Amino acid sequence: MEILQILILAVVQGITEFLPISSSGHLALVPYLTGWPDQGLLLDVATHVGTLFAVLLYFRKDLIGILLSLFSYGEKQDIQEARQLLVHLVIGSIPAVVAGGLLFYVAKTDLRSVLMVAAMTLFFGAVLGFADLFFKGNKPVRAMSHWDALFIGMFQIFALFPGTSRSGVTMTAALIRGLDREGAARFSMLLSIPVITGAGLVLSMDLIESQQFDLGLDALITGGVSFAVAYLAIGALMNWISRIGFMPFVWYRMALGCFLLFMYFGNTSA
Repeated sequence: MEILQILILAVVQGITEFLPISSSGHLALVPYLTGWPDQGLLLDVATHVGTLFAVLLYFRKDLIGILLSLFSYGEKQDIQEARQLLVHLVIGSIPAVVAGGLLFYVAKTDLRSVLMVAAMTLFFGAVLGFADLFFKGNKPVRAMSHWDALFIGMFQIFALFPGTSRSGVTMTAALIRGLDREGAARFSMLLSIPVITGAGLVLSMDLIESQQFDLGLDALITGGVSFAVAYLAIGALMNWISRIGFMPFVWYRMALGCFLLFMYFGNTSA
């Protein structure tokens, strides 16, 4: 593969994995604008590994705190908060795991049309805008309840439909439950860890079955670039979200969704 194609795919995945703007929408857009063929399973795995390491590194303090809490190491309050966060992440992940087992192959094969991606991009973008405008919460992550975690996890099921944006829909649910913007983004990012890990494992099993192991250098470049870009994207979002809110992402999704509709109907009429 050309180095330009590798870099663009890695940058697109690194940015869109964690921002609430739909990674599937952008990945549908890339081949349309460039005419490039599908990048293949190995590069898909590489981008997932890169973005996973990015979120692990950025939230290393939370993750180390959770690990230490399992051994009752640290201040009592810190241990309690870390254990509570772990429980909430487990609760929030359960709905996606259950639904993923039922809907994974349907979402993978029958729903990945440009029309579906465009519709979900527009609809859930509007829902995010509604939540950002009308749910002015001030609850931090440490004040979450089990019901909050379950509610956010239930919304994560919608991410099985391409164009929804896993990060966008979980941030929307967190806002509805009263979390502040920073808390909504933080919990969404942490909740991505088991999801990205699971997706990476599924892709890895497909990779083993297909025996696509001939793109080692391309995979290393893709993983490294997606890691660096994803880390910067997470940092930018966490630093700016309290000031800018989610509306810039909402308007961007509206533009993306409309362009995808233009793509779809233009190809249909042609």
